Amino acid sequence: MASTVREVTIEALIERYAVLLLDAYGVLVHSSGALPGAAQLIRRLNRSGQTYYVVTNDASKLPATGAARYRGYGLDLDPERIITSGTLLAPHFAAHGLVGRRCAVLGPADSMAYVEQAGGRLVSPTDGFDVLVVCDESGFPFLETVDAALNGLLAALDRGQVVHLILPNPDLIYPSAQGFGIASGSVALMLEAALRIRYPGRPELRFTRLGKPHRAIFDEALRRSGTRDMVMIGDQLETDIRGARAFGLDAALALTGVTVDGAAAASADARPTYVIRSLA
Repeated sequence: MASTVREVTIEALIERYAVLLLDAYGVLVHSSGALPGAAQLIRRLNRSGQTYYVVTNDASKLPATGAARYRGYGLDLDPERIITSGTLLAPHFAAHGLVGRRCAVLGPADSMAYVEQAGGRLVSPTDGFDVLVVCDESGFPFLETVDAALNGLLAALDRGQVVHLILPNPDLIYPSAQGFGIASGSVALMLEAALRIRYPGRPELRFTRLGKPHRAIFDEALRRSGTRDMVMIGDQLETDIRGARAFGLDAALALTGVTVDGAAAASADARPTYVIRSLA
């Protein structure tokens, strides 16, 4: 490990910072349970009254749904403490004139609810759409739905139609009980690759990415906390760490999820301030 990346404990971060920003998958949970030390940490923070937020790229669950699931894992989380990439859709739709537009959504019911709350009009990928939102890789027949979305997208672009491509969750993979799975960012990469083949001279045909490492989700954390005295604890260099550092925050790489080493080799803009081996 590089000498510039110091190993710390969760206790040191609690004492040093006013606000903890905690990634969900790979830090607190995997796809079917809590990680070691997560339940104890949340209980401790709730008892002490220290401010914290779960800042997650997950766009498949509304905050209330996520909180209920986390409680089933022993994590007593209030929905108001959960900041998801799905919550960024409403301001994005408002800022880009997408309210009322026809939206095809890849994801489960809560992903569709995020788009409806943002003002989008839900349609099937086979019915023609103005906006394609890739929220998640689950909740639908994968190959059939992705093929339908691709065919609808290419047909619209062949007609000269402008289609807005939105990716709330840029994550490529996520930790699961079985190891790892692909995430919605990988689905978007497949669609972008197809667009490059079909329209090689149109580099603008790519998804607008909303979640970490992009700043909108950190702006929301700052709005809620009212302070920059925050540290991001995440398991992915390219999203959690790069995003926090670009926003001017310190960041701790948790070696409990996707990235188990590599802090020393990370580029300067994705190098964590600390590493933490476990929440336990």
